[in-house]
Amino acid sequence: MQLYGLVGYPLTHSFSQKYFTEKFAQLGMAETHAYTNFSIPSIEDLPVAVLQNKHLQGFNVTIPYKKQILSFLHQQTPAVQAMGACNCVRIQQQQLIGYNTDIIGFEQSLKPFLKQHHTKALILGTGGAAAAVEYVLKQLGIQWVHVSRTPGANALSYDALDAQLMASHTLIINTSPVGQYPAVDDSPNIPYELITPAHHLYDLIYNPTETNFMKQGLKQGATVQNGYQMLVIQAEESWRIWNS
Repeated sequence: MQLYGLVGYPLTHSFSQKYFTEKFAQLGMAETHAYTNFSIPSIEDLPVAVLQNKHLQGFNVTIPYKKQILSFLHQQTPAVQAMGACNCVRIQQQQLIGYNTDIIGFEQSLKPFLKQHHTKALILGTGGAAAAVEYVLKQLGIQWVHVSRTPGANALSYDALDAQLMASHTLIINTSPVGQYPAVDDSPNIPYELITPAHHLYDLIYNPTETNFMKQGLKQGATVQNGYQMLVIQAEESWRIWNS
């Protein structure tokens, strides 16, 4: 049995487990391949709860461990080193090799929506997913500003989002879990009345399929997307890495 999995906490709803279980069934590999959730309350539980499984070939990493996993890696890709976040680990000869498939997932899913005026972005949140978003925007030549509930030297507060900032930053990406199931009535605290048809709102959340963040953008005439396509792309990239 070849085992793969997802490390995070909590893991009440896992896209990855459902996706790979269905993928293995479609490929006729259900008897030899499995994908499970490793819901661990602390990253310190990783060696005992996850790594001791002799069948484990690789795993994905999600909230809140995309940055914390780095100290357990034996090797990292240059991208992981640059952004300080990893969401895919390949196990090879008992070595943990860290990759970031959020990069390809975010870039390929965003590009069809980009217009020439999308030159500046607001990144809502500062976690591991935000690191991948920042990396991609830099590659695309798009300037960005982080927005956080705990502002600091590298992040604005939500209260700082005035008319001028909202007008110039027409790409808004929610990398926070605000609005995720079951808290579907929540949304990031941005001034939605300043959203225009020139704006594009990208919510990395996929459950619900239309978040309150997206709904409020649509009311203002903006284009919107959720994180489902990004997850599909990054899942397939993980599978490629594990089998390369």
